[in-house]
Amino acid sequence: MPTFQTYNVTPTLPAALEPLREMSFNLWWTWEPAARRLFRLLDPELWSRTNHNPVRMLQLSRQSRLEELSQDKTFLRELKEVHDAFRDYLARKDTYGKIGAGSAIKNPVAYFSAEFGFHESIPNYSGGLGILASDHCKSASDLDLNFVAIGLLYRHGYFRQQIDKEGIQEAINLNQNFHHLPIREVRREDAKLLISVPILDREVFAKLWELRVGRVSLYLLDTDTPENSAEDRLITAELYGGDLEMRMRQELILGIGGVKALSALGVQPDVFHMNEGHSAFLALERIRRNVVEKKLDFYSALQVVAAANIFTTHTPVPAGNDSFPREMMRKYFGAFAKELNIPFEELFSFGQTRVDPNDPFSMTILALRLSRHANGVSKLHGEVTRSLWIDVWAGVPVHEVPITSVTNGVHTKTWMAPEFAALYRTHLGAWEEHLTEPEFWRGVIDIPDAQLWETHQKLKLRLIEFVRERVRLRRQRLGESAEAIRNVNRILDPEILTVGFARRFATYKRGALLFSDRERLKRLLNDTTRPVQFIFAGKAHPRDEAGKAVIQEVYRFTREVGFENRVVFLEDYDSYIARRLVQGVDLWLNHPLRPLEASGTSGMKSAPNGGINLSVLDGWWREGYNGNNGWAIGAEINNGSAEFQNEGDATSLYQLLENQIIPLYYAKPDGKLPLAWLQLMRESIRSVTPVFNTQRMLKEYTERLYITAARSHENFACDGCASAAQLSQWKAQMRKDWPQVRISDVQVGNKDRQNILVGESLQISARVHLGGVDPKHVRVEAYHGEAANGDIRNPAATVLDQTSQADGDGNYLYQGSVPASESGTYGFSVRVVPTHAHLMQAHELRLITWS
Repeated sequence: MPTFQTYNVTPTLPAALEPLREMSFNLWWTWEPAARRLFRLLDPELWSRTNHNPVRMLQLSRQSRLEELSQDKTFLRELKEVHDAFRDYLARKDTYGKIGAGSAIKNPVAYFSAEFGFHESIPNYSGGLGILASDHCKSASDLDLNFVAIGLLYRHGYFRQQIDKEGIQEAINLNQNFHHLPIREVRREDAKLLISVPILDREVFAKLWELRVGRVSLYLLDTDTPENSAEDRLITAELYGGDLEMRMRQELILGIGGVKALSALGVQPDVFHMNEGHSAFLALERIRRNVVEKKLDFYSALQVVAAANIFTTHTPVPAGNDSFPREMMRKYFGAFAKELNIPFEELFSFGQTRVDPNDPFSMTILALRLSRHANGVSKLHGEVTRSLWIDVWAGVPVHEVPITSVTNGVHTKTWMAPEFAALYRTHLGAWEEHLTEPEFWRGVIDIPDAQLWETHQKLKLRLIEFVRERVRLRRQRLGESAEAIRNVNRILDPEILTVGFARRFATYKRGALLFSDRERLKRLLNDTTRPVQFIFAGKAHPRDEAGKAVIQEVYRFTREVGFENRVVFLEDYDSYIARRLVQGVDLWLNHPLRPLEASGTSGMKSAPNGGINLSVLDGWWREGYNGNNGWAIGAEINNGSAEFQNEGDATSLYQLLENQIIPLYYAKPDGKLPLAWLQLMRESIRSVTPVFNTQRMLKEYTERLYITAARSHENFACDGCASAAQLSQWKAQMRKDWPQVRISDVQVGNKDRQNILVGESLQISARVHLGGVDPKHVRVEAYHGEAANGDIRNPAATVLDQTSQADGDGNYLYQGSVPASESGTYGFSVRVVPTHAHLMQAHELRLITWS
């Protein structure tokens, strides 16, 4: 047999269709239904086969079809309308970033993330972190922020999931051809732009790819380039793949390489936003540059760098945070420490709490120490995170640990079904212009019952047809019988209450909680008048054996008598399946082990589509639930064991389904419409949509964090970084002198402290020894609140005034009063903290002295 060499032939795009190519290379089409419709019209079968990838479609389209469309007046008219809308979007001037609060950001915000999940055709993500990062970028584009993003481009993406006949997850590696994606290699003077990162004894090179996301750009680093060894070409091969050494190398490329990429592109950000700790090495690289190029000492450079850094943590458990052992850090950063002009052990301590010197090097702690702004991703997660990392701020009360929260959101237009978008335009008006206005969304009350229900049912039917087709294809792949394939049409029923559960199958998500009482569940599934059905989807990390076991347990129920046709597991969960699910189910189920869900966003996607949430009060739902817009599973348990929570939450879940949810869904007073359920749908839309979106989230980041960080960085970077050097010297002196600070005596001036009347005040005086510390650089406070079990509840701090000069030995008298505004038993203490005009955090020095 002869051997054949292959070659590709691509069609010539007629001039009249050239706007299609322009739009295919900008991800604006991923959230613009009219643009997606155009590409689908080219060839519906090819649109499906290419996983909805317009770039690949244009490479594979038949020349005759393109010629035909270039003469089709209807298609060309629609193409012009969409292309005009695209151009208008890019050119718009009346944006938040140009004339709103965002215009205060003069130089870019640089946003770093290890993964981005824009669309199923660009599998550069594993789950919620990547989806959030992409929705963040999409809203940065909508708001027209001065914004650029940095990530890695993975040849094999994450993985494709196949479920075998036994329900065992198989991970299928992708091998992407980057020239099939809507990305372009960054070139300078006809050569690819390369950056390099020193790793061990060599330079590792990375080329850059640009992905346009509306008005903003994402730059992706790729080490699969001939300049590298075979080993180094694999650094960006796989997301979250390989061992700890590979994780180290990926994070070096992301953090250090990302900073070098921005420099090579001529981009000079004023703000660096780390989405999780994977990119935290960027802070060390930026310090190194200030040391080498501006001749600053390490601690002066740190002030400049930390002022611009924002760190968002998403992980509420220590084990979920990347860390590296001391010897590995020494191997990779021994020479780096010399460039910083500090000993390696000093550098290593920036990744530790400094409580136990044997701790490994934590990327989260590094990011916390080298950022002046840090946040969790829901209010509850902010509380959990402050408790988790309290040792980084030894002696500081937990509520004063400087980690705030910005609750996550979703890019509404990406996840909202076009049918619902049209419904809102008809009955509410220009909803995109009023997305974050709660008052505007009260207009959902005006949507007629029949139209709201009809729109939802249409999407539900589409979901069920989609599920059946996916199950049919899987059964055909596995060689199942003709009868099993025919029986696919018996799976699910559009008239039955449909519940969705789709997410990463980590064990804390408790994917099999529903099956805790199989006989009780079987009765619910098979009730003759009011049945219920469930759709599951999700991936477990290939090395997460416990997560894969949960998937197998759920899958086995789907093939068991009494469960089959009412419980379905969809394989290869991606953003396409996610859209179909959140747009089509009646009820969205979420039951993580509290408080391990940092935020969660899938339920936020369901609400704009009329979906209702049934969730544990964890993450975002603790804020989103108002008592009338869905259901809360279980009690707010803060310290119960996993077994205790599992038992209580399973019982609560069954009771809610049996006694409230199922009866409400099937209650149709007129015999046609579930009127009470429709009211719940309206309340879900009204309460969730204007709040839990990334437009609100981005405005919050901008106005609370980005603008502050940009101004502080500008102040520290000007005049040769004089303010930074001054602050660094002051901090060094304070750390040297602070051991002298002590509170020698505290007195209460009231005659009877046990009988202070409401309206009076507690009179406090404190004698403080400052030694060589200037009193203008300290703040003496009474820290007070309700006394409870040896601690203080609802604490507040009242500044005490200096009422005497030094007595010659460095002693000062401070006095003040604490108002007694309500009856009860209270406690107080006195403390001294350092203060300086240039401090960005109250406890930036981590120095505090208590009485």
